[in-house]
Amino acid sequence: MVAKQALPETIKHVAPVWSRGAALLAERGEGAYLYTSDGRQWLDFTCGIGVTNTGHSHPAVVAAIQAQAGRLLHAQANIVYHQPMLDLIEQLFTVVPAPLDQFFFSNSGAEISEAAVKLARQATRRPNIIVFQGSFHGRTNLAMAMTTSKTIYRAGYQPLAAGIFVTPYPYSYRFGWDDEATTRFCVRELRHLLKTQTAPDETAAIILEPVLGEGGYVAPPRAFVQALRAICDEHCILLIADEVQSGFGRTGRWFGIDHFGVVPDIMIMAKGIASGLPLSALAASAQLMALWTPGSHGGTYGGNAVACAAGAATVRAMRAERMVENAAAMGQVLQAGLRRLQEDHPSIGDVRGVGLMVGTEFTTAQGEPHTAAAKAVVKQAFEHGLLLLTCGTYDNVVRWIPPLIVSEAQIKQALEIFEASLQETAAA
Repeated sequence: MVAKQALPETIKHVAPVWSRGAALLAERGEGAYLYTSDGRQWLDFTCGIGVTNTGHSHPAVVAAIQAQAGRLLHAQANIVYHQPMLDLIEQLFTVVPAPLDQFFFSNSGAEISEAAVKLARQATRRPNIIVFQGSFHGRTNLAMAMTTSKTIYRAGYQPLAAGIFVTPYPYSYRFGWDDEATTRFCVRELRHLLKTQTAPDETAAIILEPVLGEGGYVAPPRAFVQALRAICDEHCILLIADEVQSGFGRTGRWFGIDHFGVVPDIMIMAKGIASGLPLSALAASAQLMALWTPGSHGGTYGGNAVACAAGAATVRAMRAERMVENAAAMGQVLQAGLRRLQEDHPSIGDVRGVGLMVGTEFTTAQGEPHTAAAKAVVKQAFEHGLLLLTCGTYDNVVRWIPPLIVSEAQIKQALEIFEASLQETAAA
C-alpha cells in the first residue's frame, strides 16, 4: 500500500465538475509511468483516457514541440498556411484509408464530432443523424445529444439538439447472444428505425464508434459493420467512423475501422493524434468536402502549429518504433492474462477488446452489472500503484488503455497488481 499524497491547498479551487478517478498530483511522466510530486512512481494504464498512445513525454514528440514553439506558436488557418499542418497531412495520408484525402482540424473530440455532423448535413441536405446506444461523442450541445452512454452527461441540460435517433449497438455480451444473433437483431432494428422514426431520405449520416469506448469497450461483429456499410450505400446515407478513442494504433491497427473491411465516408480523430496536445481531425474525400460551404465552419485554434508538429511527430514515432504492431501483440498478452484471472474470479463476466483497447466487465452471479466490484478493484489497484479507469453505462467495466510502447514486463506487473486487488476486494 502507498501512503496518501499530501496535496496543496490550491486544489480546492479546481472546479469539482471534473469527476475524479484518483487524487494524484503528477509532476512528470515518462513512457508508461507517471511520477508524483513526492517522488513516487505509478504505472499508468489510463493514458489520459487514450491520449498518450506514444507514452508520456515521448522524446521525438517533445523535440518537435520544442522546435516548433521556438519558430511559430500560432498561425490561424483562415489567414495563413503553416508547414506543421502540411507535414501532419502528409503523415495522415500514409495511414488514413483512401479516398479520404482532405482534412479539417479542430481541438477536441466533441468539436470534431459536431464538425462531422455539420459536414454531413450540408453535403446531403438532410437533417437527421443516427447514433448507437452506448455511444459517446462529446459533451457540447450537439455532441451531448448524440451521447447515450450515461444519463449524467445529459441530465439537467435538456432540451438538446434535435434530429438525433438511437439504434442498438451490437453488444453481444449484454444481449446474451452470439455474434450472429446480435448482428441479425441490430440490423433488423436499424432498418426498423429507418421505417418508423427517420426516413432514409431525411437521414444524413450514421455515426459509429468502431469500438464502443465510454459505453463499455465493445467491438462489434465484422458482419454487422459490413451490413451497416451496405445499408448506408443503399440509402445514400453517409457513414461516419468516430475514431476519437479507437484511432492511432489503439486497436492494433491504425484505426478501429480497419478491422472490418469497410471505408467510412467521414473519419474523425482526436485523443492519440498528438500525444497529449489538443488536436482533432476530420478526414473526407475532396468530392464530399467540396459540398461544405466555405466559412460555414471553422475555429480560431483549429490546427494549431505546435499541436500539428506534435501530431506529425506522433505518427512518425509510431511508425518508426512499430507501436501499432506492439499494440496488437501486447493486446494478446493482456487479454490472455485477464482470461486466466477470469477463471479464478467469476465476478469477471467478460474479457474483450481489440489490441490495447481491452475491457473486463464485472457482473454478479445473476448476470447483472456489478459496479461496486469494478470500482473496488480499481481503487485497490490505485493503492498498489496502478492507474485504471472504469467505463460502461453502469461503470462496471474496467478499461485497459496502456500506452502502445508498453512492454510485456509492464503488462505482467499490471496483471499481478490486478490479481492482488481482486483477491483483496473479494476477501474484504
